[in-house]
Amino acid sequence: MNRLVLACTLFAAFVLTGCNDKQAAAPPPPIKLTAQAIGHYCGMNLLEHSGPKGQIFAASLIEPVWFSSARDAIAFTMLPDEPKDIQAIYVTDMGRAGNWDNPGADNWIEARKALFVIGSRLKSGMGSDEAVPFSERTAAERFAAQHGGRVVSFSEVPRDYVLSSADDSASAAEPDAGKTN
Repeated sequence: MNRLVLACTLFAAFVLTGCNDKQAAAPPPPIKLTAQAIGHYCGMNLLEHSGPKGQIFAASLIEPVWFSSARDAIAFTMLPDEPKDIQAIYVTDMGRAGNWDNPGADNWIEARKALFVIGSRLKSGMGSDEAVPFSERTAAERFAAQHGGRVVSFSEVPRDYVLSSADDSASAAEPDAGKTN
């Protein structure tokens, strides 16, 4: 009888642990942008900047990491000294934004599901090139037709575009940059 009780107890613990693991695996939802959101790299209030923003949740961090641009959020994922236990990356869905100067406080999209316009004429809130995120391809294409640039997925955003200076990133946004005839 004791073996049966022990076996049932172990089985119940296994089942409950499995359920808890599935719940823990769900990414945290995005947080509404407020005056308390301070940019990770610039140290400034995000509400003071135009253009898309970003927030990243990492398992090793208590609070989300905020970014004054979507490009900075992407850069965070590429830099070797930043946490790699990322649970979620959210960027402003500019297809649902009021306008460039007022992108919205709660229109987030998971960055890995977004499409980005790179190489457009519009600059980030800090004045650098931006990776402008959209949840719908038609909105991204319409933006690119109006402001220049090309549409790419999260994984297609060139590393050089995100991690280089403004002059370098403009050439990295071109599909044939660096190729010779």
